[in-house]
Amino acid sequence: MQIYNTLTRRKETFTPIEPGKVRMYVCGMTVYDFCHLGHARVMVAFDVITRYLRARGYDVSYVRNITDIDDKILKRADENGETIEALTDRMIDAMHEDEGRLGVLRPDAEPRATQHLDEIVSMIQTLIDKGYAYAADNGDVYYRVRKFDGYGKLNNRDLDDMRSGARIDVDEHKEDPLDFVLWKAAKPGEANWRSPWGEGRPGWHIECSAMSTCCLGETFDIHGGGPDLTFPHHENEIAQSEAATGKPYVNTWMHAGAVRVNQEKMSKSLGNFFTIRDVLEHHDAEVVRYLLVSSHYRSPINYAPESLADARKSLERFYNALDGLALDGVEVREGEVDARFDERFTAAMDDDFNTAEAVSVLFDLARELNRAKKESPEQAPALAAELKRLGGVLGLLQQAPAAFLKGAGAGELPMTEAEIEAKIAERAAAKKARDFATADGIRDELAALGIVLKDSREGTGWVFEAPGE
Repeated sequence: MQIYNTLTRRKETFTPIEPGKVRMYVCGMTVYDFCHLGHARVMVAFDVITRYLRARGYDVSYVRNITDIDDKILKRADENGETIEALTDRMIDAMHEDEGRLGVLRPDAEPRATQHLDEIVSMIQTLIDKGYAYAADNGDVYYRVRKFDGYGKLNNRDLDDMRSGARIDVDEHKEDPLDFVLWKAAKPGEANWRSPWGEGRPGWHIECSAMSTCCLGETFDIHGGGPDLTFPHHENEIAQSEAATGKPYVNTWMHAGAVRVNQEKMSKSLGNFFTIRDVLEHHDAEVVRYLLVSSHYRSPINYAPESLADARKSLERFYNALDGLALDGVEVREGEVDARFDERFTAAMDDDFNTAEAVSVLFDLARELNRAKKESPEQAPALAAELKRLGGVLGLLQQAPAAFLKGAGAGELPMTEAEIEAKIAERAAAKKARDFATADGIRDELAALGIVLKDSREGTGWVFEAPGE
């Protein structure tokens, strides 16, 4: 298995520290607002990675933290007139609801910063004792960036270039403008915790260093996150953790690609910022997941109406292939399905989790299933079961085909199912009366809304195919 390592900027053969076991930490959400599409990209990317590692037989310990104390949280709680705990608990519940709808499995552990204050304070004290940090006279504690020889290695950046090119807060209490905060002294009226340096709260970067090493050890296999975290957050994590422990922090660094909206960076200032729940009000969650999975996890994704329409049509091809087959209890026996499908799927995923190539294997398998349904019906159930199994590794194709094809749960249907059935009954009555013009008009009316009628000996069924934008 090859994984692209952001630290070395190349693909490397993945060799876990402990054979058969993978310890992975992913930076999670700062819970002051609803999760957005960028969060969904990271959630789904590392959910697929976890699912595949487990499918390959690894025992995975997946940890994704929750930042539940932060300047944005304090500001939002004050604006809302609620406690920090009320805000963060509400946003955590919403996050779990959103990821559940997207088919994202819960991490094995979700440490919260406020539950690890002792470990955070202990790590800061260790850094002070080793000379990597200092307490300023204003009650803040800072990290001495120039003390750590490897600073900048994740991003391949020189310290002097950082100083001249980066936005650096001017702070008279710092020894060097590049130094960053480990502990913030509390302002009057702010939430605070006790420490040897006075009442305050931890800096964002130190939280992840303390929580990850607490949960997974001083050195672990994989650390992941969004594309905007490589600097300064992950660079600072490396500096803190390796200075504190004297050991390598992480073997493999992984970063998901960004989400763009109509080819522009997603931003509230541009008016193109979407929360997960905004999107799921109008689109089936599996369609959104498919859009996120169908591109390589490191590639940027463009979110646009036509992208979602294409994603839905792709899923319809799979579900149409699966439709009409009873798969309960069907097990694929050796030799029933061409082994090359599994081999190609595995080769794609072993190549840095290349989901785009893995999805192309699913399309080939669906084509073979459609052929078998017509020419060799006895082979169809095994092919369908294999399609569902491989799709399941990506978190796809686990709905009942008829339910998906009717748009159940999509929030997309232009009329209720009862109204659709009433139209079908009206058309049947028109056909019986030999009023074919009216019958054809009803079919065309429904088709214009994306409701495609399917006549058979058993009657008339229908599926929903979202019209292209």
